[in-house]
Amino acid sequence: MKKMQNSYKKSGVNISLANKFVKHIHKLTKKVGKKTENSLQEDNIGGFGSLYDISNIKIKDPVIVSCTDGVGTKLDLANRYKKFDTIGIDLVAMCVNDLIVSGAKPIAFLDYYGCGNLDREKGQQILEGIIDGCLQSECDLVGGETAEMPDHYNGDNFDLVGFSMGVNAKDKIIDGSKIEEGNVILGLPSTGFHSNGFSLINKIIGNDPSDEILNKLLTPT
Repeated sequence: MKKMQNSYKKSGVNISLANKFVKHIHKLTKKVGKKTENSLQEDNIGGFGSLYDISNIKIKDPVIVSCTDGVGTKLDLANRYKKFDTIGIDLVAMCVNDLIVSGAKPIAFLDYYGCGNLDREKGQQILEGIIDGCLQSECDLVGGETAEMPDHYNGDNFDLVGFSMGVNAKDKIIDGSKIEEGNVILGLPSTGFHSNGFSLINKIIGNDPSDEILNKLLTPT
């Protein structure tokens, strides 16, 4: 009887490449971890759970705020024109923006990168954008997940999702309950389309947008 030999590699999953990618992530996250003393990520990247010490955060009656979001169909545009160095910044911004509207201070971030076959160069560009976004937001990249699923994601398609954690004082939570007649509304100009509404944007610009339009659309949040 012939013995069948199965392996992850034969199923299209390159564990060796994934492990190398995790080591690269571990190296890059040190750039962010130096900004605070709370992250326990030094020996944490690649583990099953991400650790973050909140005992030194000087906030009375602290409340943890959690958010998750993604880059959405802006990924289609980035994939089509092979520009992956800015969508990581978008990812962090989409999550962190949801935190700060409640008055929370961003402290930690995790990402999920799912693809058919791991492209290390593409992954590194995405990761460097995430690192940049974390630096701009003054929060730590404390972990994440890279999933290679060749039978699930077709061709170059991939998904990118973020998870952010923040902290706020219980008596300083902004929830709109104090809004009353006579308050002044302040409007802030947008720097661009960010990562919202790209299903409509992709339909409007068609298959051959100009370089000027592409530069504006792929500029990070």
